[in-house]
Amino acid sequence: MEPLSDKFLEFHPIHGTNVRLDYSGTQATRVESFANGVCFSKHPLNPGEIFLIEIEDKELGWCGHLRIGLTSQNPKDLEVVPEYSIPNLTDQGDSWVFAITRNHNKVTETDPEGAAQDGGQRLGREEPEEVQENSKPKSFFTDTHLFVENVCIPKDKLVGRSRPGRFSHILDDLYKSNALPPTARRSRIGVMYVPKGKDLGNMHIIINGEDMGASAKGIPTIQPLYAVVDVFAATKCVRIVQVEYGFSSLQTLCRKAIQKNIVHRMAIDWLQLPDALKHYCKYE
Repeated sequence: MEPLSDKFLEFHPIHGTNVRLDYSGTQATRVESFANGVCFSKHPLNPGEIFLIEIEDKELGWCGHLRIGLTSQNPKDLEVVPEYSIPNLTDQGDSWVFAITRNHNKVTETDPEGAAQDGGQRLGREEPEEVQENSKPKSFFTDTHLFVENVCIPKDKLVGRSRPGRFSHILDDLYKSNALPPTARRSRIGVMYVPKGKDLGNMHIIINGEDMGASAKGIPTIQPLYAVVDVFAATKCVRIVQVEYGFSSLQTLCRKAIQKNIVHRMAIDWLQLPDALKHYCKYE
């Protein structure tokens, strides 16, 4: 597979009627009700490219959470953006969407002979599949990168981080260990697909740096695949997190060096640094 280039990801200008995008096109907010919050990536995803979002805000009183997946339907060709990603969009075919819950998001293959759904086999939710000890490469990169089948992704941006505060260092450790619910504020959830055979691929959901397994198998990859993000019910606002695949930028290297040498993120305020760099170090 060809190396991925760092490109700026945005939401598609075509979206649900209750969605408002910010000026950069990277933040989507559902402004009313609990539905009509379906969004798409502006451009199709490349194989191995992750569309990563962070939950910015939630709204109490609704049942259900974020939904995420892939579709081969070009948003520009839709007469009307469906009210719901599940079942409205998926019922149209060529769409594979996964409902994120507070727990049990991992998937295992429960029926190898099961029927394919719209060209892709949806897998069930049960106990996490066993990972053989020698199934992952043993190297320096296993600590800094996530391996999804034959794809390697830097972990740096994949894990959610709490807002700076007195107990932020404790919350950060909970995000890293995936102890907090995936639907919590600041959780980071991504969708991607990896090639599997000729013109086929598997869809994977990544939650706070952990691969949940192949949530759909045998997806046709002949047509371009767009990311689908449904800002549904209790999920109020999400933003796109940009992932660096190649060499880290100077800004990222500076952030890592600063974060490595401080005890607590609030200590950044005491450093003699430009305000913009302080903000970047505290929030990214």
